[in-house]
Amino acid sequence: MELFDSHCHIQSAGQPADESGIPELWAKAGDVNPDDIITRAEQAGVTRLICVGCDLKDSQLAVSFASQQPNCWASVGLHPHETNRYLGQAADLDQFKALATAPEVVAIGECGLDYHYDHSPKATQTELLKFQIELALELDLPIVFHIREAFADFWPIFESYHNSAQPLRGVVHSFSDSSANLERAVSAGLMIGVNGIATFTKNSDQLEVYRQIPVENLVLETDAPFLAPIPYRGEICEPRHIKTIAEYLVELRGESMATLATATTNNARRLFGL
Repeated sequence: MELFDSHCHIQSAGQPADESGIPELWAKAGDVNPDDIITRAEQAGVTRLICVGCDLKDSQLAVSFASQQPNCWASVGLHPHETNRYLGQAADLDQFKALATAPEVVAIGECGLDYHYDHSPKATQTELLKFQIELALELDLPIVFHIREAFADFWPIFESYHNSAQPLRGVVHSFSDSSANLERAVSAGLMIGVNGIATFTKNSDQLEVYRQIPVENLVLETDAPFLAPIPYRGEICEPRHIKTIAEYLVELRGESMATLATATTNNARRLFGL
């Protein structure tokens, strides 16, 4: 059985503290060694991982990390929370565009709109989302979308670029929204990323949405070190927990592990060109 973690941040494990707070979170797990994280993932059947960047420095780290790990690849992105730092910063954006051409890069993102917090103005988030969509189209790369409480603004932006002649490929990361937005994403050909939230949500409508995701549009992710699934709540999430998430979804959806593992792995490989 082969599993694929389509979204994690293990490049930050063991790194010095920075603005993102992700290295500090990894540090709570003790003396974290990325090689050990990958070994534990492989022991759980997780053989491929996408290391996702959230700003320029983190994306550079993801590319460097992936270049040294045979089963890791990078996605470079400017997270919506970080966009205010890059608005009008031509030199940084030029560096980002150059970084996106590295051979280890298989996607752009995570990028999008997040209205849950007020870390960057909505207008700034929109401008940097458009910048990253246009870069993905230029490089023919899929996009890792981060959309939180913002689908009403996201869809018009998405649809202004997406058409039959130039379709946008990508995944809606950490999906936990409505069946209406699920249907819209699926009809556009997007993948749906499901992580540990599925195992601990108490929202019955949300659980029903997870049941409804067509298996041909489903990919698994951990968002490690965030969102550890039950029974690991309170611990640091790792890519090895993909197996736990998959086992939960098998029970929820009434599918076999072989069916779910094969479909989600093939979906991720196809999306990222692996």
